[in-house]
Amino acid sequence: MILLLCATCLKAWFSMGVGFSLAVLAAVTMILLYEIGQILCLYYSNSQMSYVMSGYLLGFSSMISGLTISLADIGYLCISSIISVSVHELGHALAAASEGIQMEYIAVFLASLFPGALVAFNHELLLALSKVSALRIYCAGVWHNAALCAVCAWALFVEPLILSPFYIHDEGPMVLDVSPTSPLSGYLSPGDVIISLDGIRINNLQEWSQMIAILTEHYENSQNHSLPGNSMKTSVGKGYCVPYSLIEESKHISLKGNETSCPDELSPFITIQCLDQAMPDDDNLEVNHQRDGGELHCLYATDILNLEKCGDGWGRIRNNRSSCLCSKDKACFVPLLSTGVAWVEIAYSNPPLQCSQLGTMRVVDDDNSRENPCVKTFVFVGDVNSMKPSVLLTSYQPRWSAKFGAHLPYVLEKFLMFTFNVSLALALLNSLPVYFLDGEAISEVIIHYLRFLSSRRRRTILQYFLLGGTVASILIIFVQVFLVLL
Repeated sequence: MILLLCATCLKAWFSMGVGFSLAVLAAVTMILLYEIGQILCLYYSNSQMSYVMSGYLLGFSSMISGLTISLADIGYLCISSIISVSVHELGHALAAASEGIQMEYIAVFLASLFPGALVAFNHELLLALSKVSALRIYCAGVWHNAALCAVCAWALFVEPLILSPFYIHDEGPMVLDVSPTSPLSGYLSPGDVIISLDGIRINNLQEWSQMIAILTEHYENSQNHSLPGNSMKTSVGKGYCVPYSLIEESKHISLKGNETSCPDELSPFITIQCLDQAMPDDDNLEVNHQRDGGELHCLYATDILNLEKCGDGWGRIRNNRSSCLCSKDKACFVPLLSTGVAWVEIAYSNPPLQCSQLGTMRVVDDDNSRENPCVKTFVFVGDVNSMKPSVLLTSYQPRWSAKFGAHLPYVLEKFLMFTFNVSLALALLNSLPVYFLDGEAISEVIIHYLRFLSSRRRRTILQYFLLGGTVASILIIFVQVFLVLL
């Protein structure tokens, strides 16, 4: 009785897989036609969307197609490929067992250095089955890969809840590793927690990536802020209220052609004009570059980081009539940078044991954070995009001070993401109407139901369908590889 119930449940399960696989086969066939139309210039559409669709369709993903995969990623890819292929073939085997078909052998092979496998059944027994039963077996692999994708997505969703007794989530990305060639290697080290970029609170990796993208766009759009006849530009409204007493002690330099330089460890600063702020009556203090012909001041960046901010380039908006937001005894100075160089203020925490409590690290967005001994600030001057790939971050922080286990959430998350992508690619790839894949057997069964056609015409239609799908897939792969290498 129990065996009969299990067999009934399995048939119901694999019958659901038939409906899903037929829908996917229809979808990928339409995408093939769409892509061929794009290649043959039959019509125009969003090329970026086309690239993403065909990339997933033919087994590419954003992690692989960018050619930025690391040795660690290759390990994740191999392990996730083994699991995805095993789940795929297990689906075929279970579906065949539910129909009373036993396996003859299992073959394991390597395809372009990646593992593959297949399960062989008695061909005569398969032909003796009804078309619906055979379709359950053929569609089981794609169906199980889709189920594996659902499991991975669910695991990624509940991972913060499962790990919550041991890890803090979304309280700031923690540094796991810093590349020796990273521009941040002299500032950040494993265990540090990123708190903010330019005063904007960063809670997780997604916000870190979004903020870098915003800053990149911000500085790309600021090229028109370059000084006339000079390759330097201001930091787009990111200023500091510098006391005049500090300005008097600073070193003065003047613009010479297209070059502006300061001694080592000093950065060039220039004032921004304040229409509603009175300047001090000091003839010896020339701080407005529009009045004195371009005189600059070389200041230590560490001396001004804790000063009050001014200008409209910061993330925090203050309600004040003045655009400079400085008192009368101060001037609003902004850094002077080379074209393509950004000025980003990064706050992070590398707390001692007594500062590792969650409540201590939460106060970071207000002015009191400057007095918090657990919070440190430095300025990154360079290409913003260079920060992202050179620092390995995780959205999880261990609730204990030991470094053991700090990489576990990252490894688990990476493994689930790779398995999801590989399993999805395998499901879509096997749904293609291509020779030697599951799509061939599924297409053969579907065309068999065209009873209004003769047996010969059905075979002819099947051959043209598979030949067209194979040629189209090879052509799209060629175009994708060409676009990646271009």
